[in-house]
Amino acid sequence: MKTTVSVVCYHHKILTNGESPIMLRICKGGKRTMKSLGISVHARYWDFAANQPKRNCPNRNYIQQVILRAVGECNALVLSKEAMQEEFTPRTLVHESKEEIRAQSVEEFYVKLIADLKAQGAVGTAYAYQNSYGVLRSFNKGRALTYTFGTIDAVFLEKFEVWMRARGNKDTTLSFQMRTLRAVFNRAIKAKAVAKEKNPFGEEYKVSKFDTRTPKRALSKEEIMKIVNADCSAESDLYRLAHDIFVFSYLCGGIAFVDVANLTPANIVDGRLSYKRQKTHGAINIPLSERAMRIIERYADYCERAGYLFPILDGRLHITPIQKRNRVHKVCHQVNLELRKLAQNLKISAEVTTYVARHSFATVLKKSGVNIGIISEALGHHSLKTTQIYLGAFENSQIDAAMQNLL
Repeated sequence: MKTTVSVVCYHHKILTNGESPIMLRICKGGKRTMKSLGISVHARYWDFAANQPKRNCPNRNYIQQVILRAVGECNALVLSKEAMQEEFTPRTLVHESKEEIRAQSVEEFYVKLIADLKAQGAVGTAYAYQNSYGVLRSFNKGRALTYTFGTIDAVFLEKFEVWMRARGNKDTTLSFQMRTLRAVFNRAIKAKAVAKEKNPFGEEYKVSKFDTRTPKRALSKEEIMKIVNADCSAESDLYRLAHDIFVFSYLCGGIAFVDVANLTPANIVDGRLSYKRQKTHGAINIPLSERAMRIIERYADYCERAGYLFPILDGRLHITPIQKRNRVHKVCHQVNLELRKLAQNLKISAEVTTYVARHSFATVLKKSGVNIGIISEALGHHSLKTTQIYLGAFENSQIDAAMQNLL
């Protein structure tokens, strides 16, 4: 009995968008089974005689790609079963399919992924993917990304790279965009929106080729002490906050601004600062110096009202992950502007930002002869994560002794 595989526009059913679903139709021995391809089309754009989209059909190329893939996979399964002389019916053929067809355009996948991540509270990742989506839209001349992930091959990536370089982007930006696109592609593979064999990131196109090393941004210990000992009593509240956050970060293991913002009284345990990094979720446990404690105590009244150690987040106002993320981003920008003023007032020519405090913490300890295993060279070059791994591998007493070199 011959098996036929075809597609039809099931015009007897109208979806909420006014379109009809496109179905895979499998016939054998007088029996028939239909399976949705996950795409739809308005009946006026469908050629019912030829069972294909008309030339004026929107997204015609994309629809044809989905149809060809679905029919091809089903026919391959039929041939395999016939070669093995296995019995099957149209219904069992559909249910035994190794990989369910979940055809999606890059546009659909990005939009849904970003929405899902925001709903899950993974705001940072959602914004990174939102940025990637926006850049791809610009590369596509502002048009929707109606092509499938299979279109993203090594040639596509090379053109994307050339386009970004023509706009003045450096290797650091190119690396970020390609790594983000690679992450989305891997998610698409996991969701079975594209076959893993189609993944161009690897031998065909290597993201590791980009030079992402950045110039060192650490201050000397002399410059750090200028900032630590600066008298800011006559300055504005925001200026004093910027100074306090920089000094606190430097004294507390180079704690990142986002982690400073999220500190609560629960993070102070037996005179130590214990928290999990927002970025890597790695556990950090370091001693709180007397000077660091004095900075915390300066904001005790605010903490009692708002629930956070520093006047960045307010537990009464900033509830959702998006609200918190936006607030942290805004205040970090304001603090960095104030730190530039501080550097000018102290006649420090180097850039001074919240991140510089983190980098300077590691560099000062390294120059003081602290074990390279505790303060990794990676903090200033390729990876911050490596340093956190090294820090977590040592006893508190070793870290405590090392931090005596900060002042």
